[in-house]
Amino acid sequence: MKFKGHQDINQPLEMVTALFADPQYLGEYQDGFVKKELTSGDAGQDGAISEMFYHQKGRDLHLTETIVSNKLPHSFEAFYHHKHMDNTMKCTFTALSENQTRYEYEFEYVRMTLIPKLMGYLFPNMYKKQGEKWMKQFKEFVERQ
Repeated sequence: MKFKGHQDINQPLEMVTALFADPQYLGEYQDGFVKKELTSGDAGQDGAISEMFYHQKGRDLHLTETIVSNKLPHSFEAFYHHKHMDNTMKCTFTALSENQTRYEYEFEYVRMTLIPKLMGYLFPNMYKKQGEKWMKQFKEFVERQ
């Protein structure tokens, strides 16, 4: 399952990507975010591995993030592992003008166990809507700065 989209953000490229790269702001636009802990490598660099913790709908969620390629301010790619699924995220950032940035994103779910696969089949837009919600919330957060 793969989906992509974009958000045009009314802020300069440097500001958008600085806020994107700083994990202290994840809770501003990702619902339920608790913390991110570096477990291997150098923070923000290719190959860095971090544990990400969320609390959603009364349940704790734990993901492992591996940075595949960090070429900010232009692009960022990461792999996310959860016991029930794996996905990739590719982001590109392009200055549309001095004060406007296009944030393009692509998510691909590359492994899903039975329950998430059934949820995706029964509710095909569920994963896409969650990703789009966080991207819209990121735009709103950045534009408030």
